[in-house]
Amino acid sequence: MTKETNPTTLTRRALLGRAASAGSLAVIGGGFMAAPNASWALTVNVISSHQMATVFQMARDIYPHDQIGDEYYVIAVKGYDSDGAKDMIAEGVAALDTSAQAAGFADYLSVGWESDRVKLLTAMEETGFFQTIRGGLVTGLYNQKAVWPIFGYEGESFSQGGYIDRGFDDINWL
Repeated sequence: MTKETNPTTLTRRALLGRAASAGSLAVIGGGFMAAPNASWALTVNVISSHQMATVFQMARDIYPHDQIGDEYYVIAVKGYDSDGAKDMIAEGVAALDTSAQAAGFADYLSVGWESDRVKLLTAMEETGFFQTIRGGLVTGLYNQKAVWPIFGYEGESFSQGGYIDRGFDDINWL
């Protein structure tokens, strides 16, 4: 067996190559996730890879923006890989997976259609787990200065004299 084909000695290059050819998020045991285009990778230390991948997919489903890359969602959710969030994440992901199984899927990640995942999320939107993830995403995703230009937001204006003389009415996406 060569180094590249032996699963216990899989190199990072081989892993990313396989993820790219698979065309989907690579979730690997041992706490590692990678993008199919190798633009980002995340190592989880406290929660499982499955739990992080589920929270990541939830983030994409709760605040879907095709124009925002996955790496920004990863930044927004990586804070849930902590001792303080471990139990909440474990219980919430288990409940979400149970709901998906009741709907005929293996787990939340195996639900192929966004509309089906949104139905599962809508059914649990009153739970503390959902509200914590949703609330954390508001700041975790939208406070990243790198995503502001995507939405046409130029940042705070107080330090520059306010919006009155800075084209406050030139918004073209509303």
